Amino acid sequence: MTDGQIIVGLDIGTTKICTVIGELASDGVLDIIGEGTVPSDGLRKGVVVNLERTIASVRQSIAAAERVAGVDVGDAWVGIAGSHLKAMTSHGMAAIRRGQQVTDADVERTIENARAIPLEANMEVIHVIPQEYVVDGNDGIKDPVGMSGIRLEVDVHIVAGAQGPLQNLKRCATDAGASVNGVVVQALASGLAVLDDSEQELTTVLIDIGGGTTDVGVFRRGTLAHSAVIPLGGDHITQDISQLLRIPPDEAERVKKKYGVALPELADREVALEVAHPNYTASLSTFELSQVIKPRVAEILDLVKRNIEQRMGALELLAGNVVITGGASLMPGLDQIATEHFRLPVRIGKPHGVSGLVDVVASPAHATAVGLVRYGVSHQKVRNSTQTRSEDRLPNWVTSIRNVLKDFF
Repeated sequence: MTDGQIIVGLDIGTTKICTVIGELASDGVLDIIGEGTVPSDGLRKGVVVNLERTIASVRQSIAAAERVAGVDVGDAWVGIAGSHLKAMTSHGMAAIRRGQQVTDADVERTIENARAIPLEANMEVIHVIPQEYVVDGNDGIKDPVGMSGIRLEVDVHIVAGAQGPLQNLKRCATDAGASVNGVVVQALASGLAVLDDSEQELTTVLIDIGGGTTDVGVFRRGTLAHSAVIPLGGDHITQDISQLLRIPPDEAERVKKKYGVALPELADREVALEVAHPNYTASLSTFELSQVIKPRVAEILDLVKRNIEQRMGALELLAGNVVITGGASLMPGLDQIATEHFRLPVRIGKPHGVSGLVDVVASPAHATAVGLVRYGVSHQKVRNSTQTRSEDRLPNWVTSIRNVLKDFF
């Protein structure tokens, strides 16, 4: 039995499904109390293609985390990826009556005006993330409530997804026994888990290299300003090895994880590998293996750079550093290749800022799941803050009646 608030992150990925259970204590400390990771084979490039298999895997992952935590999972925040996601930036404006201060309602109206853009009929909005506000031409404002002016403006980052993949993803969670609090773009979740305080003050590029996709996020002063999904990931490296050596994908994945190096200069030319094939045994050096891996890694990083520069301008002038996370980021030499490509400081990002089972989730592979828990914490705080603001504006008699009713229900 636990006294804190339980928040669950559910990362339904192409190669793995990971459930992380967090407990938010009364003192504000976030403890990780449960984790369950199982293989996934019901998704392709972040999209569910086999409901039954995915539901079964989600159920196994949740059950494993529940056994560790000793609590039942009732609801969860679910991560989403896939090339069906579309991101865009929109501008909104609203007039403020002369002599009046900006209120929460004014902010909401400005954001609603920004999100009122045409979308395809099958698209559904997932996130509307305000950037900085502008009051009467004065920019760089994070919270305009209480300020005086006659015009309020805002740029918002909008992320939308196709309704079919969204509903299939939600169904996998609900049919496995967990109601969905909301879906969260994986780049946003991963950034919440791995970016440190100094990176929150900069413009930081977050690259989450998963199995089927690579999720990209550009964080400006701690806010997601750009996001994208590249339909390439660690599975494509595995496929390259499988085709070269003519071995099954499972064996190619084992070889990649045990011997794979992204930078040939780091490979030991003297180490030879023997890979079993049903009809013969293949032999190659780790250096030769790295020469297969490096081109695919370079392609992924090139696509990331091209995507960002098409939307935001030259990467070297835009960003201060790059953080790479996700399971594929564990490959030795990948950060060095990224440094050469981006000409910026690069580090491998691991979840931080949590207590409890730190050693269990202190891996780039857990970035999205831990970030989903942190998103849930932040969302709860914002909801509580908004509710408090709304109650502060209520007449005293309404608040008194509400308090009385709380004693009975």
